[in-house]
Amino acid sequence: MAGGKETPRQKMIGMMYLVLTALLALNVSSAILLKFEFLDNSLKELNDKTIGDNAGVISNITKAVADGGNRANDKQVLQNAQEIRQKTSDLIAYIRGLRTELVEKTGGENEEGHYVNPGSNEVVNITMIGGKKNGAAYELKNRLDEYAKFMRQYNPNMPQLAMSGSEDPVASRDRAQRNKDFAQLNFEETPMVAALAVLSQKESEVLKYEADALSALAQKVGADIVKFEKIFAMARAESKTVAAGTKYKAEMFIAASSDAITPRMTFQGKPVNVVDGKGIIEFTAAASNYDADGNSKQTWKGQVIIDKGGEQEILPVEESYVVAKPVIQVQSASVQALYYQCANELNVQVPALGAIYDPSFSATGGSAIKGAQKGLVTIVPNSTEVTLSVSSGGNAIGSEKFKVRPIPKPELVTLVNGNKIDIRRGVPSSALRQVEIRAVADEGFKQLLPKDANFRVFKWKAYLVRGNQPIDQTEVNGPTANLTSFAAKAQKGDRVFIEVLDVKRLNYQNTAQQQSVNENQFNIPLN
Repeated sequence: MAGGKETPRQKMIGMMYLVLTALLALNVSSAILLKFEFLDNSLKELNDKTIGDNAGVISNITKAVADGGNRANDKQVLQNAQEIRQKTSDLIAYIRGLRTELVEKTGGENEEGHYVNPGSNEVVNITMIGGKKNGAAYELKNRLDEYAKFMRQYNPNMPQLAMSGSEDPVASRDRAQRNKDFAQLNFEETPMVAALAVLSQKESEVLKYEADALSALAQKVGADIVKFEKIFAMARAESKTVAAGTKYKAEMFIAASSDAITPRMTFQGKPVNVVDGKGIIEFTAAASNYDADGNSKQTWKGQVIIDKGGEQEILPVEESYVVAKPVIQVQSASVQALYYQCANELNVQVPALGAIYDPSFSATGGSAIKGAQKGLVTIVPNSTEVTLSVSSGGNAIGSEKFKVRPIPKPELVTLVNGNKIDIRRGVPSSALRQVEIRAVADEGFKQLLPKDANFRVFKWKAYLVRGNQPIDQTEVNGPTANLTSFAAKAQKGDRVFIEVLDVKRLNYQNTAQQQSVNENQFNIPLN
C-alpha cells in the first residue's frame, strides 16, 4: 500500500471480499445466486468509481506538474503515473472481456436484467480452466503476475495477485484446497455469477494497488492534499453472518482520520482497544431464536469519541449482523438408528465452525464416549431413543435424536465333526461324535458393528431319544461336546434332541450379556 492508509471505499471492498468468500462456502441456491449478483454489481459500481477517482489523481498530478514549472523530476513522476494508468487499464479491459465472454456463453441477460443461467458452472469450467488446463484463467494469472511484478517498482511490498491454494493463507489450511492452482481455486465448479464476482474482486485488487501507487506519486509533486469536510463513524465486520459459537470480528473507525485526532471508542458502553485509529471489536456470537432459514438478526452499538475544535464530539455506531444456526452433520454406517447396548461410532462435524470446532458431547437415553479424533463419539444406548447434545468450546450447538433398534437375534448352527449339517436330513448314527452349537450373528449387523457381533453358546442339553423315550442325556458347558456315548447306543430312526439353555453376546468391551434366540430347541434325525 506504499505506506498509505486504506480509503473508506477500499475498506468497503475488503469487507465485500470477505462476504464473497463466505458465500462461496455455502451451498448454492437461487437466493445465494442473487446475492452473488448483488455483490458483483456492488463491486462493479465501486470499481467504476475507483477508476474515476484514479483518473482524477492523474489530472491532479498533471496540474501539479504544470503548476510546478514542468520540472524534469516532476515530469518523470507524471510519466510513471500515466504508465501505471495504462497498464491498469489494459488489465481491467482484459478482465472485463472475460466477464462478457462468460455472460454471452451462458445466454446473456433476460428481460428483467438478470442473467439467464447464473448457476452454470460447466461453462465456467470449460472457459476458465479448460480440458488441459488451457483455459482463460491461466492467461489471467500470467497477466496478474506481470502486473504485480511491474507495480513492485513503486511498491516493494506489492503482494501476489494470483495465488494458488498452497500460497493462499486461507486455502493452504484446507486439505481439499491446498493442492489447487489459481484457476482451480477460483473457478472450479463455480457458478457463473460467482465467477463474475471473483473477477470483479480481482479488478478491485488491481485498482486498489493502482490507487496506492498513484497516491504515493502524487505526494512527490504535492497533488495528494485532500480536505475532509465531514467526519463520520464506520464499522467493518469480517462477516455479516457468523455461526453460533464462533467469534464475531469487526473494526470500528472514523472514516477521515488524522494524526492530530486521537479517538476514543466504546462497544456496548465499554472501552475498546484502538489500534491505528480503529477500534477492535470481538465477541462470541450467540442467539436463542432462529427464523425458518436458521438465521437470527442481531445488532451491536458503539461510539467514536473525538475532540474537535476543543469540544468533544460523540459519533454513534450501530452495526447489524446475522447469527447463522450451525448445522450438525453426522456420519455413521448406521446413522438412521442405533443398536441397543452397542458401541455405535459416530463422526459429528459442524462445518460452519471450521478450525475452531472443539466438540464435547452428552447423551440422554445412553452414554456418550468422546473419541480420540475431533468429532468422533461412541454412543451406547440404554433406551429406545437417544438424544445426542453437541457443544463447542463450552457453547451449545444443538442436538440430534436417534431411534434405537434391538440387536438382531443370532442363528443357531449345528456342526458335526466340524461340518455344518442340515438338521432336517440328519446324520448317520455312527458319525455322531464331535458336536458343536454355534450362535451366528446377522450378517448385516456384523458388517456394521463387528465388535458387538460376537455370540457364544455357553450351555446346552442333548438327549438321545428313541420313539418318545429318552435313552441317554448330557448337559454341556460351552459350544462343543463329545457325543460318542450316544453313537454307541444309537439306532437308525433315533433322534438327538437339542435344547440350548444359555447364549451370550460378548460386546465391544468383551463383557458377556444375555442373548435370546428365535428357536432354542431342535431335533437331529439319525439314519
